[in-house]
Amino acid sequence: MTPFLVDSAAPLFVVLNASSGSQDAVAVRAIIEGVLSEAGREHRVLPVANPTELQAIAHRTVDEARSRGGVVVAAGGDGTINAVARATLGSGCPFGVLPQGTFNYFGRTHGIPSDTADASRLLLTARAHPVQVGMVNDRAFLVNASLGLYPQLLEDREAYKRQFGRSRLVAFFSGLVTLLREHRQLRLLVEHQGQTRAVRTRTLFVGNNRLQLEQLGIAEAPSLAEGNLVAITLRPVGTLRMLGLLARGALGQLGEADSIDSFAFKHIVVTPAKGSSTRRVKVATDGEIVWLRAPLEFGVAPEPLYLLKPESDPAAAEPA
Repeated sequence: MTPFLVDSAAPLFVVLNASSGSQDAVAVRAIIEGVLSEAGREHRVLPVANPTELQAIAHRTVDEARSRGGVVVAAGGDGTINAVARATLGSGCPFGVLPQGTFNYFGRTHGIPSDTADASRLLLTARAHPVQVGMVNDRAFLVNASLGLYPQLLEDREAYKRQFGRSRLVAFFSGLVTLLREHRQLRLLVEHQGQTRAVRTRTLFVGNNRLQLEQLGIAEAPSLAEGNLVAITLRPVGTLRMLGLLARGALGQLGEADSIDSFAFKHIVVTPAKGSSTRRVKVATDGEIVWLRAPLEFGVAPEPLYLLKPESDPAAAEPA
């Protein structure tokens, strides 16, 4: 599948998460509307103040964009981008991103500027490129999906952010506190390529973002370009080893640790080793926590998302 040009008259429908990121939503909206109005591009900005309304507004926006031959745009962090992308996937509408979050792995991987004005200008000229979407059961993810320790880390991080504000420093220290606490081990059955193996781990992490995997030092990161996802499991370790792994992750050497297992795959099935096959499991997808029924099937969506992005996608266009 090759990139294609988007009609320069196609209206832009921007779903703006008013609570996402550290910038003021009013100022962000003014920048977006200023750039698009100056260019004479038809557009509509739909601010979402209540996160519980995000998915419904995203679906209504996609319906309108499809009927008008328009482009759906997500303005927010990775969670917001995920919600709007899920609504857009399969609609035939091109998809744009105006990153507003803390880490912005998706936008940075595809060379989309974090500056709102620059990202808005990109919407006016960029081609639509096919981008791989990961799936866990019927839930799409663009960056990662996980169960076990990582979802707990995300929940704790959000609690700290509400108290101390959104920053990478707050995210780091909240993660440190989470890692120092005791956590139960997961006992999983992982079916891959016709074989099933028992796994004991504190977390199962499935990556769909080259930049994030490369920053962690995971050797399988390039295999994403071959239509794969990458699974990472952490063998049970003590507190001191956990601190060592945290340091390795910060230095981009996590994949070298002997307590880390990783492999590329196109499809795996994950089932809790004990309990009913219909047991619900807490899963994080792009930073959002959901409950899904086991077994969990991980794979790549049968069709891509058509993302407006530069012709090249410098994954390290911005510093971490």
